[in-house]
Amino acid sequence: MPGTWLGRGERGFTLTEIFIVVAIIVVLAAVAIPSYERYVERARVVRATQDIGAIAAAIQQGDIDGGLPGSLAEIKQDRNDPWGRPYQYFNLRDSKGNGSARKDKKLSPLNSDFDLYSLGKDGLSKPQLNNKESRDDVVRARDGKYIGLAEDFDP
Repeated sequence: MPGTWLGRGERGFTLTEIFIVVAIIVVLAAVAIPSYERYVERARVVRATQDIGAIAAAIQQGDIDGGLPGSLAEIKQDRNDPWGRPYQYFNLRDSKGNGSARKDKKLSPLNSDFDLYSLGKDGLSKPQLNNKESRDDVVRARDGKYIGLAEDFDP
């Protein structure tokens, strides 16, 4: 037949076939996108854990040289976490009382020297780790023996 782009005996895709292909693509995307987002979030937690370890080492080196710094800027470690927010630091030795210290579920301070943590994905935090706002924080606890997600910390 002149003027047609399909050859003799050929036919195009039916609407049903196109819907089936689109449905398969949607299902694959529904599985792949959350998996990718979880992977990216795990990578951010790993990076924050490594950063906190490196910053803590710099703080401890300063402690050897003459006491804990008053801020991360003093030791040129005032950088942002993987979510784009500054790491949080608090010198517990120079503070009075335990009011500002991060606490575990038994209300015991996490550290005796300094608190260092990331606010995590949501950017929110409360002093006690078992609060909902603190569960995604990446924390340093037990004076550096634990660095990781607050929700995984069990004293």
